[in-house]
Amino acid sequence: MPILKIFVGTVYGGALDVAEQVKPLFEQAGYEVTIYDQPSLDDLLGSPTDLALFCTSTTGSGDYPGNIVPFTRALSEQSPSLTELRYGLIALGDSSYGDTFCGAGRALDALLEELGAQRLGERLEVDAMETFMADDEALPWAEAWIAEENLQVA
Repeated sequence: MPILKIFVGTVYGGALDVAEQVKPLFEQAGYEVTIYDQPSLDDLLGSPTDLALFCTSTTGSGDYPGNIVPFTRALSEQSPSLTELRYGLIALGDSSYGDTFCGAGRALDALLEELGAQRLGERLEVDAMETFMADDEALPWAEAWIAEENLQVA
């Protein structure tokens, strides 16, 4: 059974809630799914990862949430080759913050790309100004992502 790892960056639990809501969709698609809410680089590199989903909110002025900072710092400092990694990304933000809207998700996406990872499909950016419950956008996106990227294995 292929492995999907969901890496979460969250301040108040919204991104974790999204991860928990999309998890069953991937299980139905044939994946063994693990959610990492205190992710480390070893969680990504220490065992096989067939597919990764990053789900992160943004805090402050476009910053990473505290729980994912050690992970992103390790990625930046160690610069591992991620050419085998296929991933998707759900970024949560608030457009009232202007230029820093979804800043953490955009920065993580750029970092992963720089390290050679291959993003499948488009990044989902959920705007808290328009969507009260992020999973209202995340669930249809995940269903479409599974279908459009031929991720169904079961």
